[in-house]
Amino acid sequence: QVQVVESGGGLVQPGGSLRLSCAASGNIVTIYTMGWYRQAPGKQRDMVAIINSGGRINYADSVKGRFTISRDNGENTVYLQMNSLEPEDTAVYYCNARVLTIGSIGDYWGQGTQVTVSS
Repeated sequence: QVQVVESGGGLVQPGGSLRLSCAASGNIVTIYTMGWYRQAPGKQRDMVAIINSGGRINYADSVKGRFTISRDNGENTVYLQMNSLEPEDTAVYYCNARVLTIGSIGDYWGQGTQVTVSS
C-alpha cells in the first residue's frame, strides 16, 4: 500500500505566495512521476505541474512563470512553489504519484489541500 499526503494550503491575498509539499510512503519500489493537479468548484481536475524521476517537467500554460515544481527523489517528496497567485488559482490541490510497487504500477492520490486566493 502507498500513502500520499499533502500539506501547505491556505488563504493568501492576490500576488502572494504559498508552498505545497507532498510525501509518498509505503511499499514503493520506485516513483516514476509526481505531480500536482487542481480542481475548482464545478470544474474538472486539471494538471498543474508534473516532474519525472529524471527531472523532466511539464507545466500547465496558466501557471508557467509563476509556479515551480521540484522533487527530492531520496525522500519521495515533491514541492510546488506558487508565486504571484491569482484568484483563478483557487482550488483544491491534489498530489499524484505514479508508483511501482512489487508487482504493479498504480496512480496514488492525496486527500487534497485547499488553496484560496482572495483579498
